[in-house]
Amino acid sequence: MMKGGNVYLVWLEWPEKCFRADAGSLAYLKSIVPEGSEVVRAKTRRAFFAALGRATHVITWYFERGWFAKAPHLKVLATPSAGMELLPHEAPEGVKIHFGGFHGPVMAETVAAFALGWCRGLYAAGNYSPKTSGGAVPRTWLSDKCRQLAGTKAVIVGYGKVGRAIGEKLSALGVRVEGFRRSNVKELPRAVKDCDWFVMALPATPQTDDFLDAELMAKLPRGCVVINVGRGNSIDEDALVRALENGRLAGACLDVAKKEPLRSLKSFVKPRRRLPANLILMPHSAAFYPGYVTDCFRELADEGLV
Repeated sequence: MMKGGNVYLVWLEWPEKCFRADAGSLAYLKSIVPEGSEVVRAKTRRAFFAALGRATHVITWYFERGWFAKAPHLKVLATPSAGMELLPHEAPEGVKIHFGGFHGPVMAETVAAFALGWCRGLYAAGNYSPKTSGGAVPRTWLSDKCRQLAGTKAVIVGYGKVGRAIGEKLSALGVRVEGFRRSNVKELPRAVKDCDWFVMALPATPQTDDFLDAELMAKLPRGCVVINVGRGNSIDEDALVRALENGRLAGACLDVAKKEPLRSLKSFVKPRRRLPANLILMPHSAAFYPGYVTDCFRELADEGLV
């Protein structure tokens, strides 16, 4: 633990309630900081800058490089997000930068939910047209659209904290997992030849733009389902929709898109009037859960940054 006298400036105001600091999470932070420290919650940009000059620790969603000059006492700059685009990658000497990895387990549950929903026919049943069935999903029609998740294979790209948590969850469900980072990405073409799930947990960087492009999609098996809980920049969305429409890929479950927020499903890959039935879109919600901010503070404590 660092010595007392620190000032913890928390600016975590966000439209989604679970992503906001509240009385409970702030009480937890106050209980773990060194004696004599101060916890300051900024609810506005103006309040944030008013306190920044005193702050030794800043926990915020984003931070611009030029703001370092306004924070002469800063020791730790942290964001709950895993998104590498939200904080500067370089900081003045003596300042530690931290990106969140605590939400890996809950994001892994999202990936598992996508996969289980796909295997157990939930998406197929939801897309079935009741016009010819009197409103019910026929057992015989659904019977050949279900499979067992155990025994399938997942390739995960972006095998950091979040990617490893996804791998652990899928492995526990009987899925064979291969994880890929920059160090072994050259082996990816071999691994994808027989994968059932192509799972993406990549950050938004110039190097990950359109990582999954038409060329890589062509290497995936026809029965493969793409799952993306990383960043939307990593998929060529036009190529993906074409692959879904022509049966080149079995399906896709996307928590993210290139342009967010999605105001409506029609805003995805214009000018199409309808999305493919085998495309599932979620509103960047893979990490929604009530303990989000408290777990962010807990991770900082576990890593000696409080």
